[in-house]
Amino acid sequence: MALSWLVLVISMQVFIVQGKVFEIPVNQKHLVREINQKLLMVTHDTEANPSVYIGLRLSEEHNLEKEKEYVQKLKPEDLCSSSLNTKDVEPKTGLIALHLMAQKASCDVTHRIKLITCLKHHLLKEKESLALYGKPLTSYYQYSLGILALCVNDKLIDKHFINKITYAEEKNQFIHGKTISIDTEAMAGLALLCLKNSNKYPREEVVYMKKAIKSIKDKILTSQGTDGQLGNIYSTPLAVQFLLALGGQSGREPSSKAIRALLEAVVQGKFSNPMMMSQLLPVFHQKTYLNLANIKCDASTNKPLSIPTPLPALHEVAIAAKPIHVRLIVEGHHFEEVIEVPSQSSLLDVLNAAQEHSNFSFETKSSLHGPYLTTVNNVVGHWQLLKNSDISLEEGIADYKPADREKIILRLNAQ
Repeated sequence: MALSWLVLVISMQVFIVQGKVFEIPVNQKHLVREINQKLLMVTHDTEANPSVYIGLRLSEEHNLEKEKEYVQKLKPEDLCSSSLNTKDVEPKTGLIALHLMAQKASCDVTHRIKLITCLKHHLLKEKESLALYGKPLTSYYQYSLGILALCVNDKLIDKHFINKITYAEEKNQFIHGKTISIDTEAMAGLALLCLKNSNKYPREEVVYMKKAIKSIKDKILTSQGTDGQLGNIYSTPLAVQFLLALGGQSGREPSSKAIRALLEAVVQGKFSNPMMMSQLLPVFHQKTYLNLANIKCDASTNKPLSIPTPLPALHEVAIAAKPIHVRLIVEGHHFEEVIEVPSQSSLLDVLNAAQEHSNFSFETKSSLHGPYLTTVNNVVGHWQLLKNSDISLEEGIADYKPADREKIILRLNAQ
C-alpha cells in the first residue's frame, strides 16, 4: 500500500512538472527586462500608444513614475469628438478599444464612461456593416478587440454582437488574403473567453461561445510549426495569450514551445516594434489581456524597474560603412532598380533612397504599428510587400531589414 502511494505521488509530481508552462531561464530574464525598459523608452515618443501602456501594466516590474507620465499623454478624449456618420471620419474601433483597456489598466475612471459609449457606437456601425455587406467596417480583429475591451470593463454585451464573432469563426472568415489570420483568431478567442468566464450570459449562448473557442484553439494549435511559432513569429504573442487564458493540459506544451521561439526571436533582434513588444511582454510574465479585468494598482505589489543609462537602443542604426544592394520592383509599373543603402537599413530607408534617386514615389500613413504603405507612383491602394516573388513580409516597412541582393516586390492587391 505504501509503495503504491509513493508511486502515485511521484506520478503526480511528474505530471505537474510536465504540465507546467515554460518558465524563462534565469540567464535569459535580462531579455524580458530589456523589453520592459525599451517600452519605457517609448514614453518619450510624441504620439502615445495605449498598447504600450497596457503592456507595461501587465508586466511584473514597473517604473510607476514613467508609467504615470505616459498615461497622461494618451489623450483619449480626442477620439470621440467626431461622429462616424461624417464621411471623412475613419472608424477607429480598435484604437478606441485599446484606449479603454489602457484606462482600465490605469485604474482611472475619468475617461472610461465616454470611451465605453463611443466604443459601443463604433461597434454598432461595425455590426450594421456586417449585416449589410458581410464584413466589418474595419476588421474582425478590431471588432473582437472592441468586444474584449467592453468585457474587461465588466460591460454586458448584446448577444447579436457576440453572434457576429461566433458565426464568422464557424464560416472560417478570419482570414488574411487566402490564409487564416492567427492574430484575428487569437483576438476573437480572447474576447470569447472573457465573455464565457464572466458568467453573465445564458447557457445557450455560452454553448456557441465554447464551440467557437474550441474551433479557434484547434486552428491555433494546427498553425504551430516545428520552430514553435504559432502562425508567424509576430502572431505568436497573441496566440500564446489565448492559450494561456484558455488553460488546460493540451495547450501547455504548445505554449512552452512558442515561448521558447519568442525568446529566440528576441535574441535575433526580431522584436523592435513597440506595438509587437507590448503584446509580447505580458506573455513573458504569463499574463493576458484578460488580466486587465482584475488588475491591481496597489504600488506595494509592484517590483520597481529602473531605466538604465545609457538607454538600450530601440532601433539599430544603419551602418554607413558597409552598403547593401536591394532590387526594388513595382509590379505593373515597369519599375525595377537596384537601390544602394547602408547595411541594417529598413525597407523604409530603401523606399526613401529610391524616391531620391529614381523615378519612384510613395506615400505612407501612420498607425500604432508604424507607417504603412498607401500610395506607390501615385496609385492608392493596398500594396502587398513581398520578397523573392511569393513570400509576404511579416514586418512593416519601418521594421523589415532587407538582406544584401534581396529582391523586394511591391504588388497592388486586387482586394
